[in-house]
Amino acid sequence: MTTGARAPRAASRSVLLVVHTGRRSAVGAGRDLAERLSGAGLTVRALVEEAPALHCDAVQVVPSDPRAAEGAEIVIALGGDGTLLRAAELARPAAAALIGVNLGHVGFLAEAERTDLDAMVGRILSHEYDVEERMTLEVVVRRADETVATNWALNDVTVEKASRQRMVDLMVEVDARPLSLWSGDGLVVATPTGSTAYAFSAGGPVVWPELEALLVVPISAHALFARPLVVSPTSKIAIELPGDPAGAIAFCDGRRTIDLAVHDRLEITRGAAPVRLARIAGAPFTDRLVGKFHLPVRGWRGPPDDEAATS
Repeated sequence: MTTGARAPRAASRSVLLVVHTGRRSAVGAGRDLAERLSGAGLTVRALVEEAPALHCDAVQVVPSDPRAAEGAEIVIALGGDGTLLRAAELARPAAAALIGVNLGHVGFLAEAERTDLDAMVGRILSHEYDVEERMTLEVVVRRADETVATNWALNDVTVEKASRQRMVDLMVEVDARPLSLWSGDGLVVATPTGSTAYAFSAGGPVVWPELEALLVVPISAHALFARPLVVSPTSKIAIELPGDPAGAIAFCDGRRTIDLAVHDRLEITRGAAPVRLARIAGAPFTDRLVGKFHLPVRGWRGPPDDEAATS
């Protein structure tokens, strides 16, 4: 992950809003942002299916395709983590920065809360935000030596059983060597960004985002060796379906699905293109972890004064 990169300066600036229109608070915040940013001279875009809900003449309506964020400086997602992951699909191909405003529940990926909008607008207008590059996952599905599907993920790729009534057998390979055959509900391969999402719920470790690694987390596996694994970011993870006629389903960020048949081979590597997350708060990851999960820290006294002064 690259940190500390300052936002680019451009003569003509534009932003794209991605709004959870099912939440009244998100629609209100989107309208407020559109009016304030356009009033400051920025071009504000909105997706064609979301623009009517904003009731704002200040927005430029654009199609919902990978070109929506072309030339945009920043994509602003208003909603929960699901909205941010949807916005990432538009920001990544355009290499635009992405910032989330949490109007959902945990919203771990979001940088700002509803009460932070004033500060966020000020930081955007003055270019006072940094950009972190978060690693992604590239997905290739091979069937009889033919590539039948490709996809990508910011958080995770999950392979799950297609039938609720049965387990799925998954043969896992790391760097062209067999690791184990796991029978269970499935498997999660995650980035550090995704370590606080499904991988966390499945018992995986929380990984600080500045550490680049791939996580492999079995889901309810019936095996003596079924611990979460942390492997090199340059490794290739392969998952094979050795003989389950029911097949399986691969979920990329829980949004995009790939149907897997018996003997299919799913290969996961580090993605060539990162997602660029905008940061305005500057809070350490530890503080974000404590705040989002409401971890008990009462009684903490902190480091000695001399240590704090040099940290």
